[in-house]
Amino acid sequence: MSGHSKWSTIKRKKGALDAKRSKIFSKLIKEITVAVKEGGDDPEGNPRLRLAIANAKGQSMPKDNIERAINKGKDKDGTKFIEVTYEGYLPHGIAVYVECTTDNLQRTVSNVRSIFNKYGGSLSTNGSLSYLFHRKGVFVFPKGELDEEEFEMELIDTGAEDMELDDDGFFHITTSMEDFGVMMKKLEELGIEPESADLQRIPNDTKSLELEEAQKILKSIDMFEENDDVQKVFHNLEPTDELMEDM
Repeated sequence: MSGHSKWSTIKRKKGALDAKRSKIFSKLIKEITVAVKEGGDDPEGNPRLRLAIANAKGQSMPKDNIERAINKGKDKDGTKFIEVTYEGYLPHGIAVYVECTTDNLQRTVSNVRSIFNKYGGSLSTNGSLSYLFHRKGVFVFPKGELDEEEFEMELIDTGAEDMELDDDGFFHITTSMEDFGVMMKKLEELGIEPESADLQRIPNDTKSLELEEAQKILKSIDMFEENDDVQKVFHNLEPTDELMEDM
């Protein structure tokens, strides 16, 4: 499997742990709220909201939680969120791209910078890592009864650039950013509800480290992901076989 598919599998398994569930729900609720404020509360006319709801369902979020998040977004006097990104480096040249949604920029940049500093890294200027990452659409869903060969040909015609089946029976489909909406529509037509579907920043090149060094990097990545203002974290650490076994 490719590196980003391996990380995707790890995130899916971590997401199944109850200890992480409330944190995942919190991020999904924020995404639904922002989507409503940006494009209205009708999923049919708001692709971002439709996607956010689909991802929430993929994580088994209760219907009541989803409805409360939508209502929160409709509240004109409610919290106003700002979406912002931060870029930087951790030790050994590991590049990190952090996507945040916040109601307090000063707090968020302070927290992000503090994590970089704590683990021997540094916050860089925005745009400094643009050449290292490409935005791609990534879809993850169970194979079920699908015929792999026939299904693969159909999705290639829809814009799939890469298609992998992991050991747990989950497909990982990668598209260009431009084909993301087309693929989402195709899966809807086929009656397939992805467990997750989003735009990710895929590294053009990855770096492998010794196990102990890689463990320290992953500890800092966890610190970013546990921050309430952080929605997604991307990096270019290579998931070696030794690291995967350790995890």
